[in-house]
Amino acid sequence: MPLATIAGAEGTPLYVYSASLVRERYRAIDDAFAGYPHAIHYALKANSTLAIARLLRELGSAADANSVWEVEVARAAGFEPRDIVFTGVGKSPAELECAVGLNVKAINVESGGELSRVDAIAGRLGRTARVAVRVNPDIDAKSHPHISTGLKINKFGVPIDEARALVASISGRPALRLVAVHVHVGSQITSLDPLRRAARVAAALSREWRECGAPLEYVDLGGGLGVSYDGGPVPSQAEYVQTLVAEVRGTSLPIVLEPGRSLMAPAGVLIARVVDVKPRTAESDFVTLDAGMTELMRPALYGAYHAIEPVRPRPGAAREYEIVGPVCESSDVLGRNRELPPLEVGDLVTIRDTGAYGAAMASNYNRRPTPAEVLVDRGTWRVIRRRQTVSDMLALEP
Repeated sequence: MPLATIAGAEGTPLYVYSASLVRERYRAIDDAFAGYPHAIHYALKANSTLAIARLLRELGSAADANSVWEVEVARAAGFEPRDIVFTGVGKSPAELECAVGLNVKAINVESGGELSRVDAIAGRLGRTARVAVRVNPDIDAKSHPHISTGLKINKFGVPIDEARALVASISGRPALRLVAVHVHVGSQITSLDPLRRAARVAAALSREWRECGAPLEYVDLGGGLGVSYDGGPVPSQAEYVQTLVAEVRGTSLPIVLEPGRSLMAPAGVLIARVVDVKPRTAESDFVTLDAGMTELMRPALYGAYHAIEPVRPRPGAAREYEIVGPVCESSDVLGRNRELPPLEVGDLVTIRDTGAYGAAMASNYNRRPTPAEVLVDRGTWRVIRRRQTVSDMLALEP
């Protein structure tokens, strides 16, 4: 479908997603297991728009939720509690009570204190809570420090020795059932080595704990596989899965994966319109778009790179541009020193690979309404989330 046609009908900024590419990327992971038992739990934090969650469920995915609100979205999308793993640091007592009451597939506990709180809630409710212990293996994933989760200096999980002590205590807690080891060492990982090492740790602990009588049901290896935002090399989804299976096969336990970015990022674009062009240096110009850090936080937050290109390139010599947004912050830069065909006010540009952590991280800063979202599927397109209005925002403010 021509992006200019969709933008003309729905306005800009606008997120546009490809259902066919989501299907293709999901099947690439699923097929790579080649019969090895597994479950794919889509990480809703990447993009939890209801139609996207439903599309993944229809493909056979289960869900990974990082808050009780994502649990609610998962259920609204048709996922059963048995299909949901509940991950995340700092789960509140109310969130834990909800998860225990629903009897989700597992609560991935992050500390001894959280395990005790789950135990107390389950005992009070007369339930047996299914838990996985998230291990922090102190592995450097070599990704941006803001999305590293597997080092001992990160807030996530518990060190291996502490995890052993926690697991030993579970056998004396009848309100708890240990179902898995969980490990997740970061996001946007572009090398297989840290993922292999994390899987090796999880497999070794799984064997150790099963020998001690733990009734483990699977090994949860999280997510983390990166995508090629800048055209650089990244492992394929098949290489990723085959690496993990090679490490875990000796346990005979099924594998749970929690992919998000690798499924959704390449399947989405953000369409924006040029609203101003002005001189920057003798050799370059500022191009201001009607989209910025409120629609795509990653460049301001991580210095992340996203390819940017005109929807309909104009003829003429390329020029260097600083692509900026309209938000009142100097950090509102979407692309620095980009060589692009000539751009003029009114032109449409595409910001690529924004299907993950675009809409999910959008904000109302400067009272900017969140954009509409469109899903393209089999030659047609439909709005899956309408554009927010000021009235929508003010409805919460009596």
